[in-house]
Amino acid sequence: MHKTADILESKSYVESITSIKPTVGIILGSGLGPFADTLEDAVHIPYSHIPHFAKSEAVGHSNELVIGSIGGKNVVAMKGRFHYYEGFTLDQVTFPVRLMKALGVEKLIITNACGAVNMDFNPGDLMLITDHINLIANNPLIGPNNPDLGVRFLDVSEVYNKALRNVVIDVAKELDISLRQGVYAWWTGPTYETPAEIRMIRILGADAVGMSTVPEAIIARHAGIEIVGISCLTNMACGILDLPLSHEEVIETAEKVKGQFLKLVTEVILRF
Repeated sequence: MHKTADILESKSYVESITSIKPTVGIILGSGLGPFADTLEDAVHIPYSHIPHFAKSEAVGHSNELVIGSIGGKNVVAMKGRFHYYEGFTLDQVTFPVRLMKALGVEKLIITNACGAVNMDFNPGDLMLITDHINLIANNPLIGPNNPDLGVRFLDVSEVYNKALRNVVIDVAKELDISLRQGVYAWWTGPTYETPAEIRMIRILGADAVGMSTVPEAIIARHAGIEIVGISCLTNMACGILDLPLSHEEVIETAEKVKGQFLKLVTEVILRF
């Protein structure tokens, strides 16, 4: 479990760099980092400079905490995230969420690039996460509980805030952006799923599968942050099409939908 002293040390460092007080946070998935470049008066802080932060080696992740504003809203963006498959502990993966809470974040947008399991979906679709399935034999809250940070036994009946989801739905309609809705399944990676595993995941009720998001969402919920999740469906999951999967495809598809993603997320933040 995260230590209060470590969180406060990281907070103190960030506040020594910028006086901006963010109320909205966003975690940017593979290929979605360009949103951070739209922030005004932005301060870029390398992860390697922040106490207790890890550093991702994943392709498409810039390893920067970017704090700035957009339309009068103060925002902190993770330009790149940490993944369980990189060998990080779940405490390391989710520590940035604890820092966001300490900095004043009340609402968090978690994004990812992932594979479509629902065969009615298509690469390039955006999907609003309605719920998730944790397929990992682990949970970021396992271990001693720090009562300063949240309760021991957490209610997860509504991880992805319904009111915030309605904001995203309304904005998508107004901007004429096609928006799917569905359940996200968390897979460890770094291997993609086998065709048999995808069939299992579909039977379990998931519409998409990826290698992130769920641990951050659990910790954000534990911290009392309101969460909304948006997936960029970059490929059809293994076995649906007779094609091999590659990370290059993920980045390429994320680049194609970047414009729609930026418009949607920007307008959503303005409504928060």
